Amino acid sequence: MSTRSEGKPLLSLLGISKPIIQAPMAGVSTPALAAAVSNAGGLGSLGVGAMKADAARKTIRDTRALTGAPFNINVFCHEPATANAQVEQQWLSWLAPQFAKYGASAPEKLGEIYTSFVEDKAMLDVFLEEKPAIVSFHFGLPSQQVIKALKDAGITLLASATSLDEAQKVVDAGVDAIVAQGIEAGGHRGMFDTQAFDEGIGTFALTRLFVEKFDLPVIAAGGIMDGAGIAAALALGAQAAQLGTAFVPCPETSIDEGYRRAILGESALHTTMTSAISGRQARSMVNRFTELGRAADRPTTPDYPVTYDAGKALHAAARAQGEFGFGAQWAGQAAALARSLPAAELVAQLESELDETIRRLQQFAR
Repeated sequence: MSTRSEGKPLLSLLGISKPIIQAPMAGVSTPALAAAVSNAGGLGSLGVGAMKADAARKTIRDTRALTGAPFNINVFCHEPATANAQVEQQWLSWLAPQFAKYGASAPEKLGEIYTSFVEDKAMLDVFLEEKPAIVSFHFGLPSQQVIKALKDAGITLLASATSLDEAQKVVDAGVDAIVAQGIEAGGHRGMFDTQAFDEGIGTFALTRLFVEKFDLPVIAAGGIMDGAGIAAALALGAQAAQLGTAFVPCPETSIDEGYRRAILGESALHTTMTSAISGRQARSMVNRFTELGRAADRPTTPDYPVTYDAGKALHAAARAQGEFGFGAQWAGQAAALARSLPAAELVAQLESELDETIRRLQQFAR
């Protein structure tokens, strides 16, 4: 590991004026959200890991129609699923009574609903043709050949890491900046190897470790909801903070009414890690699905994203009957600090809080 130096200034690298990055939030972020954040001086992001290449191309173009500022496109680099008919059938049989409660039947079989970027040449072609300013990786890294192609196209690359070992891989791959994803973060853990031991390192500890050990800009992510949290991340050496849960209630997102009620209500006080919804560990508000996932008779979970095929079907069946508790209500540990503001107003509020926090700290230091 190298000794840390100042590295390249991240804000200049990303072409933004404020150290505020909106997390990609696949299935939640929209062109309107990303454009609003970027137009306000932060970095807007779009998760296209759940999209086909043509849909991703449209999303990039729709966002460009709303902003001339840089924005980030995020992809999933997970290990492709291994089909296991027996495990998948046992999972469906276990969920069948839940479907029946809402007058529906479980799917007859499950499929791999998302293509990992590690084998999605069509998505790579879209990026090389559309040349988004920034592409970020979650769950791992693509091949060196793909990384070189993206860099040769002038695209800045980010990658999330949850441990020192993963961060070292990011550094060795030639990526431009590391996203330090702490255990507090909402949504999916970015672990490269789901079978490896998860140390569960918190955002602040992870940020400080990365800053001290690596000569790359660090972006802190996980549990940061306001300007004070951003200031704390910057004090630890991060050059920006990535916020996801803070932006979930913005009117520009695509969340349903149940998710919105939950994150702005008492449910936001309680989050938990679960793999029952998608097949990978992810932090959600406690709901009917996370509680079901704790059942003693729960069978082996199929691979990600095969499990998600069942999860989405169950959510759709329950939602049709007015029950939203089976949704993927991803949220970080500080979700109760969420505010319902338009994205541009939220960025302005975050910047104001950041400035005020810095002023207070300067007064204390006198």
